[in-house]
Amino acid sequence: MSIPEHRGPAWPIVMRRELTAKLTDKAFLIGTLGSLVILVGYFGYVTFTATKSQSYAVGVTAADRATAATLVTRAKGIDATTTITLTEVPDAAGAKAGLDDERLDAWLHQQPSGWTLTSRDGSDALATILGQAISAEVLADQATRLGTSPEELLKSTRLTQAYLIGDAEKAGLAKGVGFAFAFLFYLAALMYGITIAQSVVEEKQSRIVEIIAAAIPIRHLLAGKILGNSILALGQVLLYAVVGLVGMSLAGYGKYLGVISGPMAWFVAFFIVGFVALASLWAVAGSLASRTEDVQATSGPLTILVMLVLFSGLFATGTVREVLSFVPPTSIVAMPMRVVEGAVPISQVLLSLGLLVAFAAVTITVGERLYRRSLLKTQGRVSLRAAWSSTD
Repeated sequence: MSIPEHRGPAWPIVMRRELTAKLTDKAFLIGTLGSLVILVGYFGYVTFTATKSQSYAVGVTAADRATAATLVTRAKGIDATTTITLTEVPDAAGAKAGLDDERLDAWLHQQPSGWTLTSRDGSDALATILGQAISAEVLADQATRLGTSPEELLKSTRLTQAYLIGDAEKAGLAKGVGFAFAFLFYLAALMYGITIAQSVVEEKQSRIVEIIAAAIPIRHLLAGKILGNSILALGQVLLYAVVGLVGMSLAGYGKYLGVISGPMAWFVAFFIVGFVALASLWAVAGSLASRTEDVQATSGPLTILVMLVLFSGLFATGTVREVLSFVPPTSIVAMPMRVVEGAVPISQVLLSLGLLVAFAAVTITVGERLYRRSLLKTQGRVSLRAAWSSTD
């Protein structure tokens, strides 16, 4: 008995099947939830450490108390999360006794050579804050004697950093955001790409694809797989991005959200086009294999290509990255990274996106031909040449 061919577009059915299979997969849901827990935990830790207050009990003698109180006031202006409480001690022996029984965290005392902070096992944070307070107090005293201000005294000694691209904050931000872009694309392309390839070869190995091909056009099967997995990948990336942006806001980095929003939008556009392009090639990798054991060999070049995109985003700089921002598929990450840094004309961004769209059109066209001509061949692994030259 022959199987009637499906009437109407079949790709929405395949797409829904891909979405349903993934969204009901416990391993997928647990993995996504685990990643979110790690992300939330990271931002929670950053928020906690940024707002955590430190308290120190510092011993001083009566002779040093007045000056030490001035230093504590200056220290409060340097770091509002640190509280320093002065406790008067009679002499050095009393201070050491307070340190021994842990009533005191440190002993601040003045000597001919300057101030000394004594503690049992070191307190670098306290020493740093008090050191800055002492420097500020000495500078203010010298400025008063000279009839000027601390700012005027420091003007000729201040070092200002200038960046040819963006500014200091954007330069540091670009590194972090660029790493996030590159890593998100790497994870999505690799995870969902392998899923597509394995899904294709499993259907081929079980011969169920012969039944499906008798009912619907093969190109509709390919389109449904690509669109279904593209929606899943984009949804997962957007979920991570939203959690990351909320985490940045709660951790005190809300002022950077406006800087990130534009590049994030461009990254989503580049991600969609780039993922669809590579998804068609992952489907080809699965169709060339006849067993699941063959997928590693047929998908090897794609794995290298995805790693190239990752490394170009992490390590390429200067002219090299500028060139890669126009070369698909490395432009998926390289161009949004340049947008984060600023000073990229919109015409260059649109040109890069246009080249990526052209690349996607070529890969989809070539991929559809290879996929269609190799999918029903089950007698061993199919070479690219054999698939290309084969008849439908």
